[in-house]
Formats: sequence, C-alpha cells, structure tokens
Amino acid sequence: MSLVEKLTIDYSDFSVQIEKWELLDSGVNVLWGPSGSGKTSVFRGLLGLENVKECKWQFGGMDIGRLSPAQKNIGVVFQTYDLFPHMSAYENIQFAALAKKVDATEFETQLSAIAKKLRIEHILNKKAPMLSGGEQQRVAMARAVVGQPRMLFLDEPFSALDEELKQESRELVKNFIKEQNIPVLLITHDRRDVDFLGDKIFEIKAGRLV
Repeated sequence: MSLVEKLTIDYSDFSVQIEKWELLDSGVNVLWGPSGSGKTSVFRGLLGLENVKECKWQFGGMDIGRLSPAQKNIGVVFQTYDLFPHMSAYENIQFAALAKKVDATEFETQLSAIAKKLRIEHILNKKAPMLSGGEQQRVAMARAVVGQPRMLFLDEPFSALDEELKQESRELVKNFIKEQNIPVLLITHDRRDVDFLGDKIFEIKAGRLV
C-alpha cells in the first residue's frame, strides 16, 4: 500500500480535504465521482501541479509528496490525450523517453514491446492529428509508460471515445496495465469503468472521500 496524508487544496469556492488515503501499490485504484466532485483537483495535487505543501505520500519507502512532478516519475494519460500535433506517434513517445533520459537502445526495445501490446505498430509514423480517438489514446498510453514510471494516472481515458469503442478500449487497457504491472489511479465518472477496471474503489463528493 501507499499512503497519502493531508492532501489539502483550497480554492475560493471549493476545497479538497483528504486526511488519510491508502492506495494499492498494484492493480487499479479508482477515484469515482460526478463532475465537480474534486477528482481532477486530487489528480493535480498528487502530481504536484497544485499547492499541497503539507501533503505526504509514502510510496515504496520514501515520501514522494514533496518531489517535483518530474521526480515523482508518474505516467499520465490526460482526458484530451495532449499529443503534440506536429509530431508523429513515434516522435510523441520518443519525446517522453528523452525527457525521462531513457537510453536510445532501451527506448527502441521498450517501444517494440509496448507498440505490439497496444496494437500501434502500423500508426507510429502518422502525425497525431491523423489518428483516430482510440489510436490517440493508445499512443498516449505508450507515451505514459515508456521509461517504466512509478505509477500510471488515467484521467477519464474513455470519455472522448464513441460508445461502441469504449468497451473494446477498456478491455485493451485492462490487459495492458496488467501486463505492465504498474499501479494505476483511474479517475472517472462512469460506473462502467469502475465495474470493469477497479480493484479498489474510492468515491469522492464535494472534495471529500466517502
């Protein structure tokens, strides 16, 4: 287990207050709640993108709560995927590897395995705007896990997909993250994501875990 303590974020009209939160260090932790419940604020707070000075996060025998976002080494798939439009799928993934100082040979080895599992070998040379929503999601997933992050954060990863693609994508993601053996924090408002992917489920309302 990893332990988050005193995750507090104050806005003018809203606050997040989590005194103690135990997360699985394997499998999928789901933070579930409606829009406006504080899910994204928690996500940003744990990443270090919000002011959470008192927050402690004991993970693997160290407090990563006070580390910079880069030092935390957390892979992220944002809701909008955020691929660089002027880059190919390959270049988007390579950019993340360079930022993480992954050796070039090791990058090619990792990418070969990841691309096969995510079924993106045939689209690596395509520019990001030419990819479908499902393809962009898989490229974003590859970019997030290259370099073997400490944890993987998924922010509403299926919300931008057509309904007919969502379940197929859930199945692919479930199998992939199991093979990667990286603990996951999934943020979602969709109960179907919770039921299909969640190993441990946390509900949030008005910035508090319930």
